[in-house]
Amino acid sequence: MQVTEVLANTVVLPLDIETTIATRLLRNREYTLVRVKGSRRAEGIGFCYGGSRAGHISTLAVRELLRDNVIGRDTDEVEEIWDAMYRDSLLHGRRGSVLRAMSAIDIALWDLIGKEKGVPLYSLLGVQGKETVPAYASGGYYFAGKTLENLADEVKDYVNNGFPAVKIKIGRLSTEEDLARIEACRKAIGPNVQLFLDANNAWLDAPSAVKAIRRFQKYEPGWIEEPLIPDDIDGHAAIAAEVTTPVAMGEIEATRWGFQQLIHRKAANILQPDAAVCGGITEWRKIAALAAINNLSVAPHWFADLHVHLVAATPNATWVEFFTDTKVFNFMRLLIRSVEVRHGELVLPQNPGLGIELDEEVVERYSIDGWH
Repeated sequence: MQVTEVLANTVVLPLDIETTIATRLLRNREYTLVRVKGSRRAEGIGFCYGGSRAGHISTLAVRELLRDNVIGRDTDEVEEIWDAMYRDSLLHGRRGSVLRAMSAIDIALWDLIGKEKGVPLYSLLGVQGKETVPAYASGGYYFAGKTLENLADEVKDYVNNGFPAVKIKIGRLSTEEDLARIEACRKAIGPNVQLFLDANNAWLDAPSAVKAIRRFQKYEPGWIEEPLIPDDIDGHAAIAAEVTTPVAMGEIEATRWGFQQLIHRKAANILQPDAAVCGGITEWRKIAALAAINNLSVAPHWFADLHVHLVAATPNATWVEFFTDTKVFNFMRLLIRSVEVRHGELVLPQNPGLGIELDEEVVERYSIDGWH
């Protein structure tokens, strides 16, 4: 099937409440949406997150840099299309907004292929007979006025709803204050539920991170996520060598070559590629295979409606990150239907492709530039 049209749209969704993580304040989220249309009238949907400002840069990259590498090509040439887009953008990115735009196009192509063949993406990737995949409940954000009791109640609700693992934010407060947060959560969820910690690049150097993480270890966290700035690969390697808590990273990393560096330098015990960041589904699969060769697991970042398919189809993939509401991750507001939860696991969709459908009224309401 030949690609006949590639359209992009920037959508800015305000958050319900001003939210903070270790190093950033969030008031809204900006997404680039992509439509790839085929010669048989099928249509694939792709997307990426562009941050809380200047998310339109990815949209611009789709429209003015990448689309000419896609239109007129056959969808069976998804690998060749990826290579053409990557080579054409060497001077513009290799990471960041341009690669996120590439990711959105690649996701849309795979969605289109699944719809054309009439099968869900996970089936297209070879999965049969599986019904659900494991998920952890992601939350524990900092809000004004949020108490330790509020935090404990939040994670306890996740467990009561069947989730076998939860994740909370750390790093914005002092080590003592974060210790109190971690202790409150561990007491609330008990000893048998996994507790993941997300530092969002909180520490300036490896020694400071190691000192704090060692104090957290008595509460047996399942991992510590991105303790340093993502580009400090050697710093992450130093932390991984000094603490017993597994180090997880990779949500902002891109391409097989970027992840190869993380693996080669032993910077992470768990890799977290995001298919809407790292180069799309095509590149995500290569990264997961590279991790498998090196006996590492992958636990993708965000976008449960996308990653539920990839985790189902990847033997060394462990978890899908899932948000139970749209307070802090609001992409699901753009969808008519989203992935179903059953006893703390995500149910694999039965509809073709990704199994999602955009809510056109919501998209139009929050679009800043329309479909072009």
